[in-house]
Amino acid sequence: MQSKEQLQIIEALLFASPDPLTQKRMNLIFETDVPDLEEMVGELNKAYESQERTFFIEAVSGGFQLISKPEYEMWIRRLIAKSGKLILSTAALDTLAIIAYKQPVGRYEIEAIRGVDSSGVIKTLLNRNMVKIQGRDSGPGRPLLYQTTPEFLEHFGLNRLSDLPKLKEISELLEADPSLGEQMAVFEDLSMSASEAAQS
Repeated sequence: MQSKEQLQIIEALLFASPDPLTQKRMNLIFETDVPDLEEMVGELNKAYESQERTFFIEAVSGGFQLISKPEYEMWIRRLIAKSGKLILSTAALDTLAIIAYKQPVGRYEIEAIRGVDSSGVIKTLLNRNMVKIQGRDSGPGRPLLYQTTPEFLEHFGLNRLSDLPKLKEISELLEADPSLGEQMAVFEDLSMSASEAAQS
């Protein structure tokens, strides 16, 4: 199979796949002459850049996914807002950020940071597959512990948890571009909360 044909097949798979495309899945799709996904992605991204396309391929949740360029975010947000798709509430985003930064974490620790009951919000996040039950704590009552899912990484365009912004990075971004305030506020508040909780 020619390299050009492989590139076209991989591009089609990236467009069609609702989940990030991984090398493991590629190995199942191609019976012989399995292409190196990372290498093919590099070639496709070079082609997209030279053609000034509105999208590129990014490493997400252990695989690769087609992503729109940031400058088109406003238009995509308008599309999603008009689609009737349910969006996470501020309370859900707060709780999700706490779980992301402190996982595995129990409900009582989440509520200690937020200052309000979070059982309903956690249930919502479980139903949306943003978090899952990781196990039980060894402390009194053995409360459930929560952690984020691969769907969380995919939804927020992260490849791994270490890609979450650090407090210092958020502060630098806000200083450089104050208009990012609303978008970064959740990460800023909760990376601070997570840092404070870790010290206590």
